[in-house]
Amino acid sequence: MTNSFTHFDEAGQAIMVDVSAKNPTSRVATAHGEIHVSQEIMDAILSGTNAKGDVLGVARIAGIMACKRTWECIPLCHPLNISKCSLDFEVLPQSGVIRGICQVKTEGKTGVEMEALTGVSVALLTIYDMCKAIDKRMVLGNIHLISKSGGKSGDFSFGGQDDA
Repeated sequence: MTNSFTHFDEAGQAIMVDVSAKNPTSRVATAHGEIHVSQEIMDAILSGTNAKGDVLGVARIAGIMACKRTWECIPLCHPLNISKCSLDFEVLPQSGVIRGICQVKTEGKTGVEMEALTGVSVALLTIYDMCKAIDKRMVLGNIHLISKSGGKSGDFSFGGQDDA
């Protein structure tokens, strides 16, 4: 792990990293996050009775859209040509947890970790938005990078139980 920050110049000014000299490589990143919901919300999602519609379907589309537009939300991120973005959910009714898993792929000069993290975060926020009329006590958390491959820094795996 390196201790140098790449988004600052010699004078300490924020900069966008120059990736022009890099060769494109295959890059993949997977991120995970959770939202804890009440039994009433869980029942509405599973039965399809939420007044705003298909909660997980809309959340999936929102997460994919956010992934593609990460560069507009996070300063100094590069716009990327995303080859693939998938967003899946694991619903755990007994524990009141919905897990989101976002995987992003590209062939490029910079990684897609921020895109995967943004995708899963926005998907979970969309679940919150669509269900807040039922109960506002939802908790989002455990958002983290599970794995990434490609690029100069090589492969990374979180190494925990969420490792995919």
